[in-house]
Amino acid sequence: MSSYPEEKEIQVLPQLGRAIRQQFPIFSKLGEDLAYLDTAASAQKCQVVLERLNEFLSFEYANVHRGAYGLSAAATEAYEAVRPKVARFINAADPHEIVFTHGTTESINLAAHAIEPLLAPGGALLVTLLEHHSNIVPWQLLAQRKQQKIDFVDVTDCGELNLSDLEQKLERHHPKLLAITAMSNALGTIVPLDQVVRMAHAHGTLVLVDAAQGVPHLGLDVTALDLDFAAFSGHKLYGPTGVGVFFGKAALLEKLDPFMSGGSMIRKVTTKGTTFADPPHRFEAGTPPIAEVVGLGAAIDFITGLGVERVHAHEAQVFRQIWTALEAEEGVTLHGPATAGRPQTGIISFNLRGVHPHDLSTILDRFKVQVRAGHHCAMPLLNRLGFESSARISLGCYSDLGDLDPLLSGIREARRIFR
Repeated sequence: MSSYPEEKEIQVLPQLGRAIRQQFPIFSKLGEDLAYLDTAASAQKCQVVLERLNEFLSFEYANVHRGAYGLSAAATEAYEAVRPKVARFINAADPHEIVFTHGTTESINLAAHAIEPLLAPGGALLVTLLEHHSNIVPWQLLAQRKQQKIDFVDVTDCGELNLSDLEQKLERHHPKLLAITAMSNALGTIVPLDQVVRMAHAHGTLVLVDAAQGVPHLGLDVTALDLDFAAFSGHKLYGPTGVGVFFGKAALLEKLDPFMSGGSMIRKVTTKGTTFADPPHRFEAGTPPIAEVVGLGAAIDFITGLGVERVHAHEAQVFRQIWTALEAEEGVTLHGPATAGRPQTGIISFNLRGVHPHDLSTILDRFKVQVRAGHHCAMPLLNRLGFESSARISLGCYSDLGDLDPLLSGIREARRIFR
C-alpha cells in the first residue's frame, strides 16, 4: 500500500501552493519564500477571513441572542448562519448537532464532563496511544472523578493503530466511550475510522473523534462514519483562534448535562432551580466567540472554494516529494507508518543524527523554514516508539515543492555544524 492517501483523478497545479500564498498576507510581508511548515500547530490566516473579521467587528458587532434591536438581530443571524454551514461541511444531519466552543480542547473537555451522567462506577474508558494530550488528560480526570478504569490501545512499531489490540480491549472492557484521533498530530497516521467505529459500536461503545488534524487534511463525514461525537478547531482550518466545534448526535446531546453554566444556556431560572435550553445552546454558556464563529464561516467558504479534495490531493503530492527527499538524506530518521509503506499524510516527523530537534529548528529558521520541535503534546506515543522528541513538518494548502530546497539546505547546514 502507498504511504499516502489514494489520489483521485483531480487536476492539481504543480505550483498550487505558491498560487494560494497570494491569498495569505503573511507571505506578502515575509516573502513568498517563507516555508511555513507548522500548520499542524496553527494555520496561517487567509485574506478573506481577516477581511470578514474586520468587517464584522467594525460594522456589524453586537452581542447575540439578547437584543431586540436590529444590530443584535443581525449579529445573531450572522453567528447562527455558520451553524448550518459547519453542519454541511462535516455532513451532520442537523445544524442543532453543532456546538460552538473555544477550540478542540474545550470541546473534548465538554464531552468529558457532559457524559458523566451516562457512566456507572466501575466502568471503563478507552483511549489510544496516538492521542494528543488534549484527548488523554480530560479522560484521565474523568476516570478519577467517576471511578472508571482507563486503558490505552497500542500502536504498531511504525505508529499505526493496532486494530487487534483495539478489538481485544473492546472485548475485555466493553468501555462506555472510545476517544480516538482521526489523524495523529505527531506522525500523520491516518486512522481507519470507518472500521474503528464499527468495531466500537459492536461492543456498545460510544466514539469521540479528535478531528483537529483530520478535518483540514482528510475531511470528515460524521454521518457516513456514524460518529457519536467529534471535535475540531477553527485555527487549524485557516480560521481564527478561540473557536472550535463540538459535534454530537442529537439524541445523545439531549441526554448530556451542561459543561458550563450561566447566561444563554438556560430556559428558566428561579430561586428553587433552573431548567436548561435545548441543544446546542445548552452547551454555549455566556457570550460566545461571536466574531470568531463568523470568521470560521469565512474559512469554510475559503477552503470549499479552493476545493477540499483538490487541496487534499495537493498536500498528498507535496508530502510524497518531501518524504522521498528526506529518505535519501544522510543522517535523517523518519517516523510514522510511511516507513513501512502504510498510509500517512500531511505531517512528517524526523530526527537528524547528532542534532537535537530544537537546535535543528533554530538552524532551519535561518533558512526561513518553520518547523516544530519537541514532543508535540504526544509523550505517550513518542515514548512507545522509542524517542523523546523530533522535528515535525506539517503541511497546509499553501505548502509546495519550493519549500523543499531551503528545508534540505537547513538540514545540511545543521549536519555540517554538528558533525
